[in-house]
Amino acid sequence: MTDDTGTDGRMVNLFISNTDNRWFDFLNQRAPLQEVNFWQPSATNFRAVTAGEFFVFRLKAPRNAIGGFGVLSSAILLPIQFAWDAFGEGNGVSSLGEFIRYIQEYRKDQCVTAQTVIGCRVLTQPIFLDEHLWWELPRSWSKNIVGGKTYSTSSAEGQALWMKLDHMLAANQVAPGMAEGATRYGGPQLIRPRLGQGSFRVSVIEAYNRQCALTDGRVLPALEAAHIKPYKEGGQHVRSNGILLRRDIHSVFDAGYAMIDERYRFVVSERVKTVFNNGSEYRKLHGKQLRLPKKTADHPDRTALQWHAENRFETA
Repeated sequence: MTDDTGTDGRMVNLFISNTDNRWFDFLNQRAPLQEVNFWQPSATNFRAVTAGEFFVFRLKAPRNAIGGFGVLSSAILLPIQFAWDAFGEGNGVSSLGEFIRYIQEYRKDQCVTAQTVIGCRVLTQPIFLDEHLWWELPRSWSKNIVGGKTYSTSSAEGQALWMKLDHMLAANQVAPGMAEGATRYGGPQLIRPRLGQGSFRVSVIEAYNRQCALTDGRVLPALEAAHIKPYKEGGQHVRSNGILLRRDIHSVFDAGYAMIDERYRFVVSERVKTVFNNGSEYRKLHGKQLRLPKKTADHPDRTALQWHAENRFETA
C-alpha cells in the first residue's frame, strides 16, 4: 500500500459512477468475486481516478443509491472478445453473444461485433451489497449527472465517503479470493489492487504499452502476459512477475527453451536446435534486449527471473 499527499498528509480521489442495474444484479448473484469489468459501451478513455482508488456503484433509478464499489486496477480500451476472454461472466453477462447484444443496445448507430472496442474499468476486491445495506448518495450528487462524479478526500464529503468505503472493504476482505485484511494508518491511502488472472493480463498489457517485449508485434490477440514464476508455483499476479510476449515466444519461455538474464536479455537454449531440428526463428532472438516498461517498478523481477533460470531453463 502506498500513500499520496493531501489531507492528513494524504489525498486520494474516488469516483461514483452511474451503474446499470442489470450488470449489478448479475454480479451480485455471483459474489464474492475477485475482479470484474465495469465496461463503457463507447471506446472512451477513463482518467477520473487512478489505480488504487475507489470506484463506486451508484445504482440507477428507481434505486438511486450506492450499492457497492471496487478498487480500480486498470482503465483500458479493449475489444469485446478480449474482455470476454479475460473476465468471462465478470463482465456482468453470461455469454459472449449476450455481451455483444448488450453493447449493441447502447451503440445503435453501428454494427457491434466481437472486435468492437469498448472502455474497460477493471476493478478488484469488488463489494456488492444486499439492498438493506445500500446507502444514500452524497448531498452534492445531482440527478443531472450522466456518467459520474469524482470526489476528493481533501473535502469533508469525500473524506467521509472514503472512510466508509475503506471500513467496508476491510470488513469484507475475509471473503474467498480477496486480499488479506490490512491495518490502516492515518488518512486515506491508495489501495494496492490484488490482481486476478484477468486483471493481471490487462495490467501487463498496459505496462508494455500493448507491444511484445521482444518483437514489434502489436496484434493484441497474438500477445499474452507470461508469468515469470508461475502462479501455481507461488508466483504472484503482479506486473513485475509478468512479461508481454507473442504467444509462441510465451510457449517457448514457459517450456524452458528460453530465459531472461539479469541484464534483461533473451537467452535461447541450444536445445531448441537439437530437439526441434532448427528453431532458427527463436535463436535469432538470442541476446536481444527486452523492451522494458516505463516504470522501473514494473520491470521484470530479478528474483523471479533467477527462479525461472534455475527451475525451468533447459541447458544444452
